[in-house]
Amino acid sequence: MHAERHQLDAQRWHLHHGPIDLVIEAEGDAAAVASAHAAAWARFEPLLGELVGELGALREPVGADCALKGPIARRMWEACAPFRPAFITSMAAVAGSVADEIIALYRRPGIARAWVNNGGDIALHLAARRSARVGLVADIAQFDLTDAGPLVTDGQFSIDAADPVRGVATSGWRGRSFSLGIADSVTVLAATAAQADAAATVIANAVNVDDPAIRRLPASQCKDDSDLGDILVTVDVPELAPATVRRALDAGAARARDLQKGGHAWAAMLVCQGQWRLVEPLCSITAATPRDAVGSVFA
Repeated sequence: MHAERHQLDAQRWHLHHGPIDLVIEAEGDAAAVASAHAAAWARFEPLLGELVGELGALREPVGADCALKGPIARRMWEACAPFRPAFITSMAAVAGSVADEIIALYRRPGIARAWVNNGGDIALHLAARRSARVGLVADIAQFDLTDAGPLVTDGQFSIDAADPVRGVATSGWRGRSFSLGIADSVTVLAATAAQADAAATVIANAVNVDDPAIRRLPASQCKDDSDLGDILVTVDVPELAPATVRRALDAGAARARDLQKGGHAWAAMLVCQGQWRLVEPLCSITAATPRDAVGSVFA
């Protein structure tokens, strides 16, 4: 298994290695963009091996001290450490941390803006007075990677260079990773993609309620090598009473506000069975429309 890259068009590249799939786009001076793409590929090739080398420690609960060595592994730990002593492993921030590592190579003169989309966890570079529009997919399960048509989103929001946001991430019970909660999606804006990734995981776990109709199983039964062990994760959520959904969203919104006060999230959008909570200042959601955007947000 070797790292692969494919040029999608004049501005976009797809980098793939094992479980890592990056779509990268950059705008600016042609020479600067080409140089950044070359640097990104050179950094990407050994990246998975570095993470695999520390995988055992990355799957352990985050402790008081960081013994990890690699820059991405340490970034993962740093993004998750604020949530101790609650159970969390550094894997909660893996996708965002990888995106952050690659976007750093585009922060150079001549690059107007760039983004790295790692399965919906997005790291951004915005030069002064630049902005990016990000699409929101409220229900992760409805996103179809094979659909070649125009991207249809449930909403969009704009991030300006002056905003303290360079990372976007989404988590939910039907996403790529397990969730303890019942949210269809929780989208978080934060200073970095790693912070957004960890915060989205924590908030999505908090969108929760006790109801016998919700089906949960030990994570180890769903995936042999899950870092969550025997912790119960959500595997099926039938249609719930509106009042039950409201309670779950209220719990998640309260957790999001706590993270916001602690500086771990700038804003969040929580969605569950047609209901939503907006934790400001995420205030530029617009109506669904088929258009180009940085990327559909899903995880």
